[in-house]
Amino acid sequence: MIDLLKTNIGRLRVVAFLEGTSLILLFFVAVPLKYVWGYPQWSQIIGTAHGALFVLYILNTMSVASDRQWKFRATTWKVLLASFIPFGTFYIDNKILKHIK
Repeated sequence: MIDLLKTNIGRLRVVAFLEGTSLILLFFVAVPLKYVWGYPQWSQIIGTAHGALFVLYILNTMSVASDRQWKFRATTWKVLLASFIPFGTFYIDNKILKHIK
């Protein structure tokens, strides 16, 4: 994991994992706790963390896209879109990010 943090693409992969995990926790844990069982505090906590991770993911994606000179229509939009779909960042990591050296 430490080696991943040494490169731009490695940092993007770590943030993608954290952002994807926070989205899953938000959708499948915090929201049901709030609306089914009446515990809104979990939505506030996880929602805030997810918001920060989402911004980091977008900024890191744009940084890597600029450094790697990604074509927006070929790669960048797919990586950005993944942050809106549960399990999307894990899919993108497997299909695109882990293959970039």
